[in-house]
Amino acid sequence: MPYIKAHYHPFLFVLITMCAMAELGLTAYLISVGNESHSWPSARYHSLLILFEFNAVWTTLFGVAYMLWIVDGAVHLLASIASSIIWLALTSALWGAAAGIMHGTRSGGDCNWTPSSSGFVDGVLSCDQPQDLSVARCRETLTVEAVGWVLFGLCVLTLLATCLWVRTSKRSYNSSFYV
Repeated sequence: MPYIKAHYHPFLFVLITMCAMAELGLTAYLISVGNESHSWPSARYHSLLILFEFNAVWTTLFGVAYMLWIVDGAVHLLASIASSIIWLALTSALWGAAAGIMHGTRSGGDCNWTPSSSGFVDGVLSCDQPQDLSVARCRETLTVEAVGWVLFGLCVLTLLATCLWVRTSKRSYNSSFYV
């Protein structure tokens, strides 16, 4: 174990960054469509999409920066292992909170609660589901939540792997990943 090398870091940061880019595109699309049609199921849903958008931008920018610093072998404070651990912990908390709040806000499971874009199920108005969401929009919202949970899991996995690597390594906390 003491000879564990951190060759998984670039791969995990690429995965995190690519998932964040996908989330960025989806949330930007949903916000744009909602703004154009002025049809938000609730103010909370709109705010949650903005939170997911912020998280996606945050993760994309810093994910790309850390990948470039790893490849470049940069040796400065922002490229250190400690800053990576702090960023991963903060990013994990942001994604976990956003996905958890979305899970609590979004009602329904697999979006099969309505056969069309109406809010009626078997002729009865369902109060459990957001009335202004079509099945497609429901599935897009479900995808936003799912990608949020995936990003949370990837950040936690990378954080744990980094902490394990630091624990088993003889390196100092001020060194960069590969220098």
